[in-house]
Amino acid sequence: MCVSVVILTFNEERNLPQCLEALSWCDDIWVVDSFSTDKTVEIAKRFGARVLQRKFDSFAGQRNHAIDHCQFRHDWIFHLDADEVCTDKLQGEIEAAIQGTRYTAFRIPSKTMFHGRWLKYSGMYPTYQVRLGKSPAFRFIQVGHGQREAVDAADVGVINEPYLHYSFSHGIESWLSKHNLYSTAEARQTLVEPTLGEASVGSVLLNTTARRRLMKRLSFSLPFRPTLRFLYMFLIRRGFLDGWAGYQYCRLLGLYEGMIDAKVAELRSVSGLDAPLPSVDLLPISTVEETSPARKRAA
Repeated sequence: MCVSVVILTFNEERNLPQCLEALSWCDDIWVVDSFSTDKTVEIAKRFGARVLQRKFDSFAGQRNHAIDHCQFRHDWIFHLDADEVCTDKLQGEIEAAIQGTRYTAFRIPSKTMFHGRWLKYSGMYPTYQVRLGKSPAFRFIQVGHGQREAVDAADVGVINEPYLHYSFSHGIESWLSKHNLYSTAEARQTLVEPTLGEASVGSVLLNTTARRRLMKRLSFSLPFRPTLRFLYMFLIRRGFLDGWAGYQYCRLLGLYEGMIDAKVAELRSVSGLDAPLPSVDLLPISTVEETSPARKRAA
């Protein structure tokens, strides 16, 4: 298949083999590594992937650096993280989608996996991200803690088959540490970009991603946001149908929203709306894990 793959890594020896095994169909895999200290690079090379190392600055920065510096064999590039797995059905739909298409990029949904099961309801399925694009026109911009496509919405198609996302593969402690950093970035983004001007009526009605972004921004005007997020996920989105795993996940999401709200209040009181906001270093998930108190005690 005429698609190259980019995988972002940092100390991902636990996840990378599963990710790479599912990409046996691909003849051009690049691992963009943030100077791992475990066997990540060794594993990547063992599977035949080419490795490009770069100090991590942001997810968008890493992906754009790959677009600019990797010598891809194919024009189409599929972007993954090491804790994500491409299924056979997704591979088939990607292959069919890029044949003679007018689009320059595609949105792809993901299935959130937690405690060994798919969170069908509390995982907000289907939530889409643009992960497949045609180089060199396809670019990313950093927004909050993650990346967003820098592509006109009219040039983006939709792929319906999901990839699997094992976001808790490093454990809940690591997830909490990672989202502590993410909540800081989200709080800064809330103050830097408080308007709703980006969302047109047409994009909100026709585009689920635009609709989700609009609802997220509107939510910041609501009181008791963390509690409302839990109730929305657990009751309205029927997270209770995911069982105990769904309940735990909804509680974690409510906690995350509480962290964002607390940091927004802190930034407002410390900096003021007109003052420059402090910078935030976004580290890969395994960087957080390496420096967590538990690991320090173990050392």
